[in-house]
Amino acid sequence: MFRCLLWVFAVCFCMASVSCGNKQGAKELIPVEDFFVKPEKSNFKISPDGGRIAYLGIDDHCKNIFVLDLQDKKKSKQLTYQSDMNVQYFFWASDSLIVFSNSHSPQDSLRIFSIQVDSEKTTAILPVKMARLRWLAPHALHGNYLLATLNDRDSTAFDLYKIFVDGTTPELLTRNPGNISKWYASPDGKVRLAMTNDSVQESILYRAEEHMPFQEIANTDYQTSIRPLGFVKGSHTHVYALSNLNRDKLSLVEYNVSTGEEERILFENPQVDLEAAGYADDLQELIYSQYTINKVKRHFFNQTVQRYFEQLSIKFDNQSVDVLDTDKAMRHWIVKVYTDVRAGGIYHYDAERDAATLLEEINPKLADLALSPKEAVGFQSRDGLTLHGYLTYPLTGQREGLPVVVLVHDGPHRRDAMDFDAEAQFLANRGYLVFQLNYRGSAGYGKKFWAAGFKEWGGKIQADMIDGVTWLIHQGIVDKNRVAIMGNGFGGYAALHAATYNSSFYKCAVAMSGYTNLFTYFREIPPHHQQYVRLFYNIIGNPNTEYEMFKAISPVFHADKVKIPVLFAQGGRDRFSSLTDANQFVQKLKNNNVPIKYIYREEEGRRFKNEENIINYYQEVEAFLSKYL
Repeated sequence: MFRCLLWVFAVCFCMASVSCGNKQGAKELIPVEDFFVKPEKSNFKISPDGGRIAYLGIDDHCKNIFVLDLQDKKKSKQLTYQSDMNVQYFFWASDSLIVFSNSHSPQDSLRIFSIQVDSEKTTAILPVKMARLRWLAPHALHGNYLLATLNDRDSTAFDLYKIFVDGTTPELLTRNPGNISKWYASPDGKVRLAMTNDSVQESILYRAEEHMPFQEIANTDYQTSIRPLGFVKGSHTHVYALSNLNRDKLSLVEYNVSTGEEERILFENPQVDLEAAGYADDLQELIYSQYTINKVKRHFFNQTVQRYFEQLSIKFDNQSVDVLDTDKAMRHWIVKVYTDVRAGGIYHYDAERDAATLLEEINPKLADLALSPKEAVGFQSRDGLTLHGYLTYPLTGQREGLPVVVLVHDGPHRRDAMDFDAEAQFLANRGYLVFQLNYRGSAGYGKKFWAAGFKEWGGKIQADMIDGVTWLIHQGIVDKNRVAIMGNGFGGYAALHAATYNSSFYKCAVAMSGYTNLFTYFREIPPHHQQYVRLFYNIIGNPNTEYEMFKAISPVFHADKVKIPVLFAQGGRDRFSSLTDANQFVQKLKNNNVPIKYIYREEEGRRFKNEENIINYYQEVEAFLSKYL
């Protein structure tokens, strides 16, 4: 009898323990590793004729190219057999030729090959070199060559070349005078358009023919943007472009590159910037314009494609559909289908047959589980700026007095949206309210909103986060004594800054690759990004002339102010956050007896890529938040 009572007590105790560990009694505690499963297949691309789909799959522990034949499945096959390094990227150069790069890492030596899909003949089209290459869009084969830029002559300047797919020595077309940041090819393969950028001023250059010198036809400041999408069909002087010239938001315009004038506005949205999507290079036609308020929306110009898209959307009611790739005729599509509570899948859509075929489930382990929907919110900052963000509630039914994790996006010139976020779902499943804020300086809300974040890395941007949480506290949603902050890159910097200067507001902080020293951040900008330094001076500040400000907003110099527990993860190959600075920051916390969990992975960069390291990191995050929040 006594043993029976002991057994009943033990069972009850265990059930109570599980309930406490599963914060606020969430419906099901999902294993950490299930949130961060990497799909076995990725980077799906369809051939120009729509007959084959190539993708990256794993063989012998390395990423290799596989080809799916849509006409005859028996002809599907593995195309490359890398055994000691990954295929980093690939693209279809023609219906039967693929160009790819392989290396041990994206920072490794340049290795570029072409491969015949039918014969599997592989050709090295460039000698192995320590240089960077940028392909010109579209990736169209002109006879036997592609257009690209290389910085092997000067690491800070990219010269224009013909790159021959048969391995012939590349041919220099135009030497970069040093200030050209981007080149644009016309449909006939001639480069008539270029952009210069010294960070503060941007110029558009045009030439009617390649033997003629470029002429500057427009000049804008760093807050004004004109982004060509592609040439108008049949014209060498008119392009479709995104422009915020004399307006706050990026709008779609027809732009005359020979005169430097906008000729007409084709579409705009008063709330947000338009995005660089919807132009079909092969058709030389503007198919749609795209923008994101909370979810991705499209305004169609091509009625046939609009009908196809509507047919496809019916199959996936209330789900978001992103077009990843199409064939030349836009009859075969590769699409991603997802929601905020479903990682979704990659599909092949045959528009003429109106048939969608699943190619890869992105995360099948989460497919049938109950996850937490995102809710859009808006509020006013202390200085009257309208801010937008998202809340992900735990599935407990509780909507008052919750512990919150402020999950800060990287960038800062990026944004959060109402899409699937494995990190947010993981935190919500552990019982935390997740708050994702598009703070000032975030992308997509116009140039005034972007500029409001200039030189505010340690100021109003951080205040926006505090204002958001304070608003949630006043709503009764958040427990003011259980507020954590977490992020990667700039988000990691925000977490370290919060731990340094706002230890009375936040209970704990989690930083992945957070910048500890902004002097180091500038010092480590690579040569091929040097033209952006002056822009960074305007956005962040100038470490040479604003020394005191930089010292004030760099956490490493003020680590003695940290009073709350910190989890700090750092990769040995993260060039923007030096190991010396990270170690110095961590040691200061240890000396002051501040709880610090330091995770260092020598082989990782700014984000952990190794699956074991990712899972270990989030296991540590789970234990850390459980202990301190």
